Amino acid sequence: MTEDNHLDKEEKERLSRRKFIKNSGIAVGGLAVGGALGSVIPWKKETGNQGIEKGAKGEKNYNQALMNFTQAEFKVIDAATERIFPKDDKAPGASDLGVAFYIDHQLAGSYGFNARDYMEAPFFHGEEVQGYQGRMKRREIFKIGIRELQNYSHEKFDKGFTELEADQQDEILKDFAEDNVNLSTVSASGFFNLLRSVTLEGLYSDPLYGGNVDMDGWKMRNYPGNQMSYKDIIEKDFQEIEPTSLQDHM
Repeated sequence: MTEDNHLDKEEKERLSRRKFIKNSGIAVGGLAVGGALGSVIPWKKETGNQGIEKGAKGEKNYNQALMNFTQAEFKVIDAATERIFPKDDKAPGASDLGVAFYIDHQLAGSYGFNARDYMEAPFFHGEEVQGYQGRMKRREIFKIGIRELQNYSHEKFDKGFTELEADQQDEILKDFAEDNVNLSTVSASGFFNLLRSVTLEGLYSDPLYGGNVDMDGWKMRNYPGNQMSYKDIIEKDFQEIEPTSLQDHM
């Protein structure tokens, strides 16, 4: 083989490899998380905040892209959190505040992998005050919980959770909260309590983490957010302060 032919072969291999990388998604952000490229690509909005949406100021919110859930799992969590904190005529609900994205992002990180928890055997059933004592990671609990929500919804109403009326969804969630659903792998109430806890976190956490869109969760409570200092107003009468995010101080 001549040197020119050898170079031609190397060039063809390089181009072929480049095409493969581009098509496989490895070149998208350098990392495909959530087990499939489709999990991190936003999709066209149908209801709620499903995909990259524009904020109040018109800019795209790149925090709203999936890192852990599949699209189907996301829709279940989005619907469930909305029933835990529903929208009314005075304030937005969990869906509008992007709570499902907050949960998705948390499960994709150290929280979802229980990185700061002691997770070695032996495992015993502990007292309620001792917290979670199992071997499964939070991301695994959510996967199972979502599947069981769907299974129980089909069993009780012959429909998936996202297809149910609001009062039917409430009934399903109440049955989980009261341990009226027999699950073999996780506690039904344990999953519900975990879901409720991270729902509240997503409502009031810094928008940097995916929830509390446009700081509307803080605005509902007249909470000032992450202010750098109060020295200019500390000795003045009480006044409402426009909230700021950690991103505003970068």
